[in-house]
Amino acid sequence: MLIASSKAYQQKACVKALKRISVQELMNSNQLHRLLLDNLNTAVLLLDAGLSINYVNSAAESLLQVSSARLIGSNVCELFSDEGASRVNLLEALEKNVAHTRRHEYLRVPASMDLFQIDYTVTPVEVNLERMLLMEMQPIDRFLKINREEALLSVHDTSKSLIRGLAHEIKNPLGGIRGAAQLLDQEIAHIGLDDEARELCKIITTEADRLRNLVDRLLGPNQIPRFEQINIHEVTEHVAALLEAEAQGTLVISRDYDPSIPDIQGDRIQLIQAVLNVARNAMQAVLESGRSAPLVTIKSRIQRSFTIAGERHRVVCRIDVIDNGPGVSTEIFEQIFFPMISGRSNGSGLGLTIAQTAVNGHQGIIECDSEPGNTRFSIYLPIRD
Repeated sequence: MLIASSKAYQQKACVKALKRISVQELMNSNQLHRLLLDNLNTAVLLLDAGLSINYVNSAAESLLQVSSARLIGSNVCELFSDEGASRVNLLEALEKNVAHTRRHEYLRVPASMDLFQIDYTVTPVEVNLERMLLMEMQPIDRFLKINREEALLSVHDTSKSLIRGLAHEIKNPLGGIRGAAQLLDQEIAHIGLDDEARELCKIITTEADRLRNLVDRLLGPNQIPRFEQINIHEVTEHVAALLEAEAQGTLVISRDYDPSIPDIQGDRIQLIQAVLNVARNAMQAVLESGRSAPLVTIKSRIQRSFTIAGERHRVVCRIDVIDNGPGVSTEIFEQIFFPMISGRSNGSGLGLTIAQTAVNGHQGIIECDSEPGNTRFSIYLPIRD
């Protein structure tokens, strides 16, 4: 009995020792370091003595919207709007072997050449007897953007609750009005009054139906989403074909797709409706502006380390709908996703509301960035493993 107990104790001790060894091996391995770096929210770059990029983590790829394959080997100063000043600052940190932080520096997105502000810190490190710089970047507007998204989703949820309550109060009287109009129409036909009275009854019935449809549209999709694996480019191509048919050659529809985007889980019909509503808004805005070369671009990209409603996603699919119209009016910019808000005199103000509801149902979000000549609506959809 004592021998068996002793053997069991020895086995447990061996298992514990093996676990300690395996954990220690992992701690000493490059695999763990890469795992930790690629799961940071902070963009990290490693620069050599010539300020060439030797390593970037996933957050840096997401921030700069460029793959590591394209970034590695390029000079980091080319990313800054003021290349000369950035070169002086970085070389000074390297030569004096001191860490320093710079705030409110402008960085270029290589793909689009858009500018955005960052804070960055550089720390001299020694790698294989070679002095290098470890650079950490934080976009200034990141937390403001997260707060804005949360506020947008909160307002959207509040408006949906309000609409549901109003819909109940509106639809019940409408049913009564429509029923009374039909009975009145039958009574008029029975007693043989003129057609003008019957026409009035038809107007009442038609308007009651129109209001009921309006309320149904305000409530959004009334069917449970049917999630399946779909190629997002099938959705965008379907929308592009519909726009080209509607425009009849009056504007150019440009495609800029990333073919590496994997299939996503989604309801094909709802996603087509969401993208179509956004793209149709763009088409109408640019055509009504009278631009000499109206253009709508549909672009797809992978976005890494993106936060939606407080949840961080490793990878999301981003669909951009870009037009060269006059832009969204500053007076309504903050309310464009609210129901009944439209920048067009004959607009219903429901297209973007319905689109946001459909995308929210996929745990995604729609954002807008607008200036004259360049309005961008971005649809973010999580890509699940």
